[in-house]
Amino acid sequence: MMTITIKYFGVIAEETGKDEEILRLDVQEYDLETLKKDCISKYKITDTQSIQIAINQTIGTSGVLKSGDEVAFLPPFSGG
Repeated sequence: MMTITIKYFGVIAEETGKDEEILRLDVQEYDLETLKKDCISKYKITDTQSIQIAINQTIGTSGVLKSGDEVAFLPPFSGG
């Protein structure tokens, strides 16, 4: 059993209707790309191209998740 905490910020939290959820998965391995696709599909997130994802507070685009990891879905940031 694998447990992953997912946090949603900004417009993504608005689209999902939640700030955080805990996933309990009956798998040994789960990768970030699959998690992103699953969440986008489940919550019908619209701006899929500009989402950034952090694993344990480090921005990443791929990788294998481990039980206890925290994944954050971050909205686009604008610089100034």
